[in-house]
Parts: sequence; C-alpha cells; structure tokens
Amino acid sequence: MSVVVAHCRAGFEPEAAADLAAAAAAAGTTVDVDAPAGRGYVVATPRVFDSQRWPRALQDAPPVFVRSLFFGSGPHALFADGTPRGRPDRVAPLAALLAAFRRDCRQPGVGLHQRTAAVFGELRMETADTNDGKELSGLCRRLELPLAGELLADGALVELEDADAPAALPALHVLFVDGAHVFIGTSAAPWGSPYAMGIPRLHLPRGAPSRSTLKLAEAIQAFLGNDAGDLLHAGMKAVDLGAAPGGWTWQLVRRGLRVTAVDNGPLKGDVAQDPLVTHLRVDGLTYVPRRPVDWMVCDIVEAPSRTAALVARWIAEGHARRTIFNLKLPMKRRYDEVLRCRGIIEEALGRAGVRHRLRLRQLYHDREEVTGLLLRSG
Repeated sequence: MSVVVAHCRAGFEPEAAADLAAAAAAAGTTVDVDAPAGRGYVVATPRVFDSQRWPRALQDAPPVFVRSLFFGSGPHALFADGTPRGRPDRVAPLAALLAAFRRDCRQPGVGLHQRTAAVFGELRMETADTNDGKELSGLCRRLELPLAGELLADGALVELEDADAPAALPALHVLFVDGAHVFIGTSAAPWGSPYAMGIPRLHLPRGAPSRSTLKLAEAIQAFLGNDAGDLLHAGMKAVDLGAAPGGWTWQLVRRGLRVTAVDNGPLKGDVAQDPLVTHLRVDGLTYVPRRPVDWMVCDIVEAPSRTAALVARWIAEGHARRTIFNLKLPMKRRYDEVLRCRGIIEEALGRAGVRHRLRLRQLYHDREEVTGLLLRSG
C-alpha cells in the first residue's frame, strides 16, 4: 500500500487534501498530496504507512470533504508504449495488476482487514466525478463483467449469491485516470464508502416539491444508516427551519413525522395541504417550539457560523434532541470555516454540559455546503 486515493467534489480538492492531512496526523505521520484543482480526486502518499493506525485514524478524524477513499497503489500503466489503437485488451493487464496487488495484501503488516485482504466482496470500476471522468464510464462498463469473471475464476472475488459470503469483505477498486492508467486499491467499512465513488443512487421522488429533498434523504442514509427506523419514525415531532418550498418537510412527512414547517415563504405541492404539516410564516432564526421536539432540521440560507450557533442553541437548551442541518460555505477558506463552525457547536454544548455526537460531511447532493448531524446523548 503506497497511496491513499480519495474521491471528492470537483473544486474541493484542497479541502479533501486537508482531510487526509488531518487523518495522517492522527495516524502519526504526514502525507505528500497531489490535488490538482477540478480533478475530482486527491492522491496522498504517506511518509509512513501503518496498516493498523490508518483505519483507526479515519474513525478518530473522519473526513468531511472526502466522499470515498481506498488504500492502494498507482498510477499503473496498462500498456508499455502508450495506448494502442482500436480496442486493445485491457482485461489481461488489469488482471495481472490485481493479482500482484493481492500478493502484496498478503504480506505481513500490509493487509488492512482482519480477514484476508486478498479476497474481495465487490469490484468497483471507477472514474472521477467530472466531465472527463464520465467519458470513461462506458469503458468501465465494458470491462467490468470480463474482469469480474477473471477475479471469480482466480478466487479473488466472492459471488454475491453465495450465502456464506461474509458481508464485511473489502471492496476492490479500479480507478481509471485515463484509458491507459489506473489506480488500484481496497476499502472496507466503516472507513470505506458503501457506494462506488461515494455516490448513492437516489432518484427524485414523484410529489417532492424540490430537489433539496435529496439532500435530506442522503443525510438520513449516510448518518443514520440501519438506525434510521429507530431514530426517525412515525409519531415523532419535528421542526423544519427554512422549510420552503418543502423538500425537507416532505422527507419527514413521508416517514410519518408531524412537522412544523417554519418559513415566511410558501410551501409547494401536496405537502402544503398535508394534515401532518403545520406551516408557520415566522423567522426560522428566532422561532422556538413551545414544547421540545424529537428532531429539528435546518436548510436556512445563512452565514454558516450563525447556523452553527442556532443548532447548538436548539440542542443545548433542549428544544430538540437531534438535528440535521446544512452549513452554506463561503467561496474561500472553506475548510477553516467548517473547523470554526465545529468549534462553535462544541464550545456551546461544552458550556451547557450536554453530551452529544457531531458529524459533518459534504454529501454528494450538497454543493457549496456541508451537512451536519448533531445528536444529544445521555
């Protein structure tokens, strides 16, 4: 393992690089980072690679701007002399690279998993999430089945239909830089994304009043996972600050929550007449409920520090037990602004003596923003 490859939103390479530098520090080392603007992924080379410390470091210092990452090597050239014309055989050189990678994984101190890291549960053929990367997606689709066949025959890949296949087997990544060069590597939960390139395949539901509904849908999936049914269910009460036109309210209502939608603007579509919704045309920055609620969600267009102070106040004063919120980031010093907002929340809850859990992530459906989850505990 010689590099860490991290997918991110194009334009946020410096922030993803800062994430990896923080993780490296938690792992007791430093990294040299290759992060050209607009490329959609970052490559970090650790000065020292410790296969036990790095996974722990990613849990202790979870990245904010990294969508998905894997440990591996590259870039590797598939052809000795450039790219041959026509449709050259890429399966054979890829299979050879992956066979060598499996041998490296077996070496003591290199494997990143308790189980043998030479057997994988999934093959991910990836590109950068950019226009250039999308041009390579057809190539990935053409190669995926024959390469998976080679891996299955070699015992490197477990068939999904195999009932005895362990669910926690690592994923095997092949990231195409271009048609002739690839990075290869491996990832596993909890520090590896459950989705190729960190992109969940969500579709805009019929009846949703805006595309912003996908941001909350992804946040629920990313932050709550299998606990969503226990933490967010029918019979609960929620407040949606900055609700108009109703995309986040719609997500909560379809799960059976009773929602107070707070916004001076109008709600749109069926959610405006839903019996579970009470629409209050008041200022979301000053509103507080008469009685505590289970959830507060907030997608207000406001300075991130004000939003951070707002959600901290709601949790510290007991107006809500849990909140999902968005921080609208400035054009410059975005990473510093996230650290500042984290500090505002941690300081406020520390003063109040409130035990809590805070997570911040730039999700796929976010743009110039970061989504947060804040849970009151104890």
